[in-house]
Amino acid sequence: MYRTILKTGALAAFMACSALVSMPAFAAKTELVLGAAAADVGKLDPHFANSTSDRTLVAWIFGGLVRFAPGSTDPSTIEPDLAEKWEHSADKMEWTFHLRKGVQFQQGYGEVTADDVVFSLNKAGKPETSAFATDYAALKSVEAVDPYTVKITLAKAVPSLLGLVSNYSGGFILSKKAYEERGDEFQRRPVGFGPFSLEKIEPSVSIEFKAHDGYFRGKPKLEKIIYRFLNAASARDLAFISGEIDVSAGTTDQKWLARTREVPESVVDIFDPAELTLLHVNRTKKPFDDIRVRQALAYAVNAAQMAQFRGKEFTREVKSVIPSNNLGYTDEAGVVSNDTEKAKALLAEAGYPDGVTIKMLSSQLPSLEQSAQMLQAQVAKAGIKLELEPVEHATWHQMIRKDLSPIVMYGAARFPVADYYLTQFYHSDSIVGKPTAVTNFSHCAAADEQIVAARSEVDPDKQLQLWHEAQKLIVADVCAIPLNETAQVWVRKKSLDWGFELKGSLSLGPLVTEQTHFTD
Repeated sequence: MYRTILKTGALAAFMACSALVSMPAFAAKTELVLGAAAADVGKLDPHFANSTSDRTLVAWIFGGLVRFAPGSTDPSTIEPDLAEKWEHSADKMEWTFHLRKGVQFQQGYGEVTADDVVFSLNKAGKPETSAFATDYAALKSVEAVDPYTVKITLAKAVPSLLGLVSNYSGGFILSKKAYEERGDEFQRRPVGFGPFSLEKIEPSVSIEFKAHDGYFRGKPKLEKIIYRFLNAASARDLAFISGEIDVSAGTTDQKWLARTREVPESVVDIFDPAELTLLHVNRTKKPFDDIRVRQALAYAVNAAQMAQFRGKEFTREVKSVIPSNNLGYTDEAGVVSNDTEKAKALLAEAGYPDGVTIKMLSSQLPSLEQSAQMLQAQVAKAGIKLELEPVEHATWHQMIRKDLSPIVMYGAARFPVADYYLTQFYHSDSIVGKPTAVTNFSHCAAADEQIVAARSEVDPDKQLQLWHEAQKLIVADVCAIPLNETAQVWVRKKSLDWGFELKGSLSLGPLVTEQTHFTD
């Protein structure tokens, strides 16, 4: 009896051990679900991706000749991507890029060659096929020397040629074949060589991506990404707390930050670039065709109060009309401080002693909506009545580009060299409504001469002087009124590892790479 018990016990122990051995090892999850502060997708042709959400998505799909090191917005970190090496002439007017061999497009569209690069950069430089065409005006020619060599010749010097061909805006490389086959459908059926390929779009609900198994840096550790449209902050918060989503766009609000940091096993990522939010004032529309009214509005705004309300962790006041991290920024541009009585006096002098009423299209994006309401309360003290007309964010983007609002509250970050922001927002070629339009909502032309001269100035000190002068002229003409700079804020599960230290992302959202993974 005793022996039987021993044998039975030994057998049971052996079976238990065998079961443990035969059980599959625990595997970390490979599906990532994000909650976005957006109502729907816009355009996923990267050369037209203007909204924050669209910029985030195209950075997963596409790549450039070069790229910013993951987690950085510092131009000094630019490294090889499609191009494995490059050289330039002594005067930096001719650049030759040598492409990696064997890099594959998604969805079976074959190898990336010089023809795709030539096609993409030429497309980026045409107003009819790119929202960033002005940036590429200095490119005289883009030629395929052979299937793996591209030569770029400049008509004039630019502040950063590598910035133009990086994984940002017009620098993304498309599949020529896919674009020609799909035409207008390409913006919803994009093809790049990045780590993730678009699988399907469910309008106003979600977008699904799958891993690009043929990605040249290696098969992504994640197999699937679901990007859910959860425009309401409360809906995102609930979905994150309940575990429905792994990552959520945050809210630049102190109460949200304090509350979210208390959620177990969560990490809040606050990263650059800080988007500069300005109030762009259309100088051609009454009553803003009178500079005194523009000045009154500038004095009525209380930017310091806005920054304090939002929270010092991710918001700061700024003293110019370009972002403070830009090469060429000056904090001595002449931006005025809040002075309600001065604003009232200027309005009276301009013929509005009883105040003035102005209609303003406002985005329903939570962060912009809150800022618009705060602005409304501030300027009312000076006799400026803002009648806000809330519009869904994607629709709002379309409407402001049709010049339908006399003032536009717009937050943006650009490649961190002054020329890009100055050109896109304040050069007359970029005025909305023009064939060369970008985002000059104010119809500003005050600093055209300085902006153009700075692009080709070879003396760094003189170039800085020109950029400083441009900012002062723009501020003096009240083309735009600085409100604040706000960093990007997202929250994620602690078990999610981006695969790099997230200090910055020019795509304005988390960059998901082949290294992004869950640790459990």
